[in-house]
Amino acid sequence: MNFKDLELFIDKITKWRIPGADCIVYYKNRPVFRYSAGYADIKEKKPISDDNLYNLYSTTKVITCVAALQLFEKGHFLMTDPLYEYLPEFKEMYIQKTLENNETELVKAKNYIKVQDLFTMTAGLTYNMNTSFIREVKERTEGRCPTREIVKAIAKSPLIFEPGTHWSYSLCHDVLACLVEVISGKKFSEYLSENIFEPLEMKDTGFYLTEEKQKRMAKQYRFIDEINEVKEVPLTNVYKLGCEYESGGAGLISSVDDYIKFANCLCNKGRSQNGEQILSEHTINLMRTNHLDEIALKDFNWPQMVGYGYGLGVRTMIDKAKGGSLSPIGEFGWGGAAGSYVLIDPENELALFYAQHMLNNQEPYVHPRIRNLLYFYLSK
Repeated sequence: MNFKDLELFIDKITKWRIPGADCIVYYKNRPVFRYSAGYADIKEKKPISDDNLYNLYSTTKVITCVAALQLFEKGHFLMTDPLYEYLPEFKEMYIQKTLENNETELVKAKNYIKVQDLFTMTAGLTYNMNTSFIREVKERTEGRCPTREIVKAIAKSPLIFEPGTHWSYSLCHDVLACLVEVISGKKFSEYLSENIFEPLEMKDTGFYLTEEKQKRMAKQYRFIDEINEVKEVPLTNVYKLGCEYESGGAGLISSVDDYIKFANCLCNKGRSQNGEQILSEHTINLMRTNHLDEIALKDFNWPQMVGYGYGLGVRTMIDKAKGGSLSPIGEFGWGGAAGSYVLIDPENELALFYAQHMLNNQEPYVHPRIRNLLYFYLSK
């Protein structure tokens, strides 16, 4: 396969706004493309290398959902189960309603939050990580913020709609990580290591940085529109609330070489190159099925998601014509705040992972173009 135009595109965006980028493609269980351009450190003129590590941000979510689905397919819960059966703090929930005079009132929710609502972002939660309840946990634990305590704080905030009736990007997958902890009886990081990272030989993926791994982190940047310039920003991940908080929504750090092992496994019926089965084909097919009704689909309206529905924690292609997409129905994946992007296609046994480290990441421009360039070459 000749991926020349994909190379040229990566060259173009790294000369435009993106400081550095790295992209890898697996096809039929083997690597067929790897290309990087730009800098891991602009000031030191240090180019992107295969060894670099990145904040995954929301591409963490796909791993979290697979972890929870492992427990699902082993019978530990049903999608229709009330969440409060496992996390009792979610039993009595209230919705914040805005009245005609712009005042607000709390109304008891008629629907309970189902486990499925966590996967599909239909629970009615928000992405507010600075509520008074979360701040209280930070103060009480002196900044440690244990995962279980933060999730109890999340449950104290009012919902923004009746569970199951709308879609809203939120802390649902952070709560899902806590559900994994409660059901498995292990810290989320321990569960991931034993059931995903070790079986797939993902040695660079986790929540915590060693001194050696710290040196391999690509510098993190933000593009400042007002001055048309890229500025370095701290490597701090704002979604990591404390040293003991393992965010299932945005907390993992990984490398391109590691994450593609995970993506490749999902596009090969859940079986890795070394023969480990981490998820069944049936469960993967459920994951990449659209779970939103017509009302919720209207909420799922980000520009880079045109043509997609939303499955169990992933975008999933449902309308090629609407999205102008060269990928097939059922192609799925997600992206992250600094620009990482995973594409998984079981029909063609195709997986792509793209990494960059720039907040305000330009993903509505970058991601759909990478997708279509990939399929242009698949047809050759």
